[in-house]
Amino acid sequence: VDEYIAGFPPDIQALLEEVRALCREEAPGATETISYAIPTFDLEGRHLCHFAAFARHLSFFPTDRGAQAFAEELAAYKGGKGTVQFPYGRPLPADLIRRMVRYRVAQVEAGEK
Repeated sequence: VDEYIAGFPPDIQALLEEVRALCREEAPGATETISYAIPTFDLEGRHLCHFAAFARHLSFFPTDRGAQAFAEELAAYKGGKGTVQFPYGRPLPADLIRRMVRYRVAQVEAGEK
């Protein structure tokens, strides 16, 4: 994950580190790995969430069910099934990211997909 983040300009690195820190805080028992070539947090052997930087946005992947649970709030952003795009130049919605991670932790701990 450190190598992935280091491959970006400093301003993008800062955003990636911010998302990483939010995930660590909300899922302290999760482990970091690279899956699908992007940073991933796993909990109890299951993917909790992923994040990645792209040309014009940072993507956060709370999985399909995680995104569905926050569909109303995520409607303000572009995205797809299981992903949301946060455009550069706007503050990251830290509270929303925290709540999505907490939701995913609860799902995994309850044995849900």
